[in-house]
Amino acid sequence: MMQVIFESAIQVLGILLISPLIAGIYENIKAKTEFRKGPPIFQPYYDLAKYIRKESIISSGSGAIHRNAPVMVLSIMVLLAFLIPVQPRYTIFAPLADFLGGAMLFTLASVLTILAALDNNSNFSAMSAGRSAIFSALAEPTLIVVFFAVAIETGTNNPYITSADLSTNSYLFLSLTHILASIAFLLFFIFETGKLPVEGGGLSELGMIEEGRIYEYGGRNLFFIKYSSMIKQYLLGSLLLNVFIFPWGLQSGLMGSIIDIPIMLFKWLLLIVLLIVLEQSIARIRIFKITDFLSLSFILSVLSVTLFVAGGFS
Repeated sequence: MMQVIFESAIQVLGILLISPLIAGIYENIKAKTEFRKGPPIFQPYYDLAKYIRKESIISSGSGAIHRNAPVMVLSIMVLLAFLIPVQPRYTIFAPLADFLGGAMLFTLASVLTILAALDNNSNFSAMSAGRSAIFSALAEPTLIVVFFAVAIETGTNNPYITSADLSTNSYLFLSLTHILASIAFLLFFIFETGKLPVEGGGLSELGMIEEGRIYEYGGRNLFFIKYSSMIKQYLLGSLLLNVFIFPWGLQSGLMGSIIDIPIMLFKWLLLIVLLIVLEQSIARIRIFKITDFLSLSFILSVLSVTLFVAGGFS
């Protein structure tokens, strides 16, 4: 029991400490590919420290949801840190939720962010929240269907067992069901983490969606929101790596959970390179074309389930 507690603590602390570093590495490497110096890889830590030192100022017209959403969203991400398989063995809270529960928690965090943007009487934030709600109507079902696809493929809805099964069974890993589900989740991840290049004059239109929802936040509240975004990126990316495209290499035991940290950093470096290549290769799209991108992701996820049910998953 104590070993499970220690392993859980290592996983959660690793996620909390490394997630800003991953964001910094991504921005630094991306800048290098654009022949810019770019920010240092530790810049997200400096930004978070700056935010938490500042006082939070909230307009008098803001409601309770807007005031409390940042802490609630961060709490959800910390809870998910106990459930996502960043290391192969169970964490102490892993039996409390499955793929569907994890998807619902991610969706809940997105809904809270949208409601918070609508609850501060800002037209700009409300516009961004409205756009976000439209896109989420396609993005969130994709997440649920993809998780359902890998669950029926491996016969379990536990992400830890699924990761172990895929790492030892090449037939499941190379099945058409898993390949389509992996592509669908990759497309979802690109959109959800703001890696989709969107064309827009003046302000970036995708930035108006992501940044517009939190435009009225500052100080500690902005710290909670930004930190939650970094943790969410790390959790979704870890799912993509450990369940979908690279489920090998994770270690067991107390020492194994420590060794898993540099292993995950290496996996993330590969994923970052892949994301940057895709981002530089994809032509910039107009904002109304984002629905086409998300529709493709959703169709692939549904097709992966359909093929399995039809018996054509091999």
